Amino acid sequence: MDIHVWLAYLVTAVVFSLAPGSGTVNSISNGLSYGTRKSLAAIAGLQIGLSIHIILVGAGIGALVAQSALAFSIIKWVGAAYLVWLGIQKWRDRGSLSTASTDDSLSGLTLMKNAVLINLTNPKSIVFLVALFPQFIDPTQNQVTQLLVLGVTTVVIDAMVMLGYTSLASQMGRFIRSEKVMSKINKVFGSMFVGCGALLATAKA
Repeated sequence: MDIHVWLAYLVTAVVFSLAPGSGTVNSISNGLSYGTRKSLAAIAGLQIGLSIHIILVGAGIGALVAQSALAFSIIKWVGAAYLVWLGIQKWRDRGSLSTASTDDSLSGLTLMKNAVLINLTNPKSIVFLVALFPQFIDPTQNQVTQLLVLGVTTVVIDAMVMLGYTSLASQMGRFIRSEKVMSKINKVFGSMFVGCGALLATAKA
């Protein structure tokens, strides 16, 4: 892959990762509630979900999902329902930041699993990758190598962006100790999760 093609994709990947979405909401919410260190598990989960999408695209299944109304609809509605459920749980959470940050009831593994499902059940991500990857792949060169380069670039960039969101939110969290304030913040992010679910429900292949 030519360096100028990779640089062009690098810029595109940054824009793709910076665009607000359910993964962004999850990263900011976790950063506020659990801090950067514990939220690393969730960031890893988001990348696992993204990596599975990349593998599916590379295997050609992504194109099938993009063209199959039934497959797209199933993933869409599962993802929408899951995000709405997360939003309701977040809305009902009234704990203060100090309580949330020391609460062992929600383990790093649970945060990771939640994050995997958030990215895995977002069909718009896989459709986007199906449309994006061919623009940067040279059919005369080894496609596996090119897909590997694009995939690794996508995951690394997204992980860095999500870490940035989480770290920023964690720093903000140091100034938020009131249970009343945290309750309001949880309602905001709960509403955002529900909003992401609603947008996902209206998505079309």
